[in-house]
Amino acid sequence: MELMPEQISQAVAETLVKASTSFRPDQIMQYHAAIAREQEARAIWVLERTIENAKVAERRRLPLCDDTGIPHVFLEVGDQVALPIGFFAAVEDGIAEGLRILPGRPMAVKGDDIERITQSAGLYDESGKLAMAPIQIRRIVGDQIRLTVLMLGGGPEIRGKTQRVFHKHNLDAVLGEMIEWAVDGAAKLGCLPCVLFFGVGRTNVEAASLALEAMKDADLTKQSEIECRITEGMNKTNIGPLALGGKTTALATFVKVGPQRASGVRVVSLRVGCSIDPRKATYVWSST
Repeated sequence: MELMPEQISQAVAETLVKASTSFRPDQIMQYHAAIAREQEARAIWVLERTIENAKVAERRRLPLCDDTGIPHVFLEVGDQVALPIGFFAAVEDGIAEGLRILPGRPMAVKGDDIERITQSAGLYDESGKLAMAPIQIRRIVGDQIRLTVLMLGGGPEIRGKTQRVFHKHNLDAVLGEMIEWAVDGAAKLGCLPCVLFFGVGRTNVEAASLALEAMKDADLTKQSEIECRITEGMNKTNIGPLALGGKTTALATFVKVGPQRASGVRVVSLRVGCSIDPRKATYVWSST
C-alpha cells in the first residue's frame, strides 16, 4: 500500500471535519424514533431542534457544538498490511490541519507541567495547537487500514467515572450500579438526551480504552440486551431532553466488555456522552 504523507494528512483532516460537522444516518434515525415515542411537547421541541442544528452544521460545515472537542484517533490495522513510513507524523499533521479548517476552539494550554496544570501561562490562539490524545491501535483481519476520528467534548468528561464494582456473581448488581452512575451524570450534564459508553475491564486503563472502543463501534440503531436494559433504566427517570422532562433521557447505551480476571470486582469506565455524541467519522485505506 503506497500512501504519501500528504494523502494521509488530507484524509485525516477531512475525517476530523466530517466527524465534527455531521450526524450519521443512525443518529438521525434514533432521533426520529425518539420523537415518535415522546409525549412531552417540550421534549419533542428539543429533539427536533437538535436535528435541525445537525442539518445546518452539515450544510454549512460548521461544528455541531461550540465545544469542538479533543481529537481521539482509533486505528485498526489489517494483518496483511504495513503502515507506511511517516504514517503517524502525517496523522498528527492531518489532525492539526483539520482543527484549523473546522475551526476547533483554540483551547490548547501553554507552558511547562506546572503551568499547564494551573493554566497560568495562557492559551495558544491557533486551533491546530490542540494536541490529539494518544492513538489507540487494534489489529484486524485483512488488508485495510481503518482510521476513526472521535471528537470528545469537555462536559461529558466532567460527568464520567472509572471505578470498581463488586459483581457479587450477579449481573443485576453490576448493571444497577452502572445505571446509578449514569443517572447521576446525566442529571448534571444538561445537554440531553445523552448517549452512554461503558468499558468493563481488568484495570482502569483497560476499562477506559474499552469505553472509547464502544464509542468507535456505536450504531445507535443497534443495542444488545444489556445495553437496552441500561437505556430503559435511564428513560424511566423522566429527566428528559435538556432535563425538561420526557421519555428520552438516553438515546442509546454501548457497553464493551473485555477479558476479565478472577476477582470480586469489575473495573467499569463510563462516559456520559451528550446529545451530539458520538462525534466520529472513519476513513479506510485498502490495498485492493
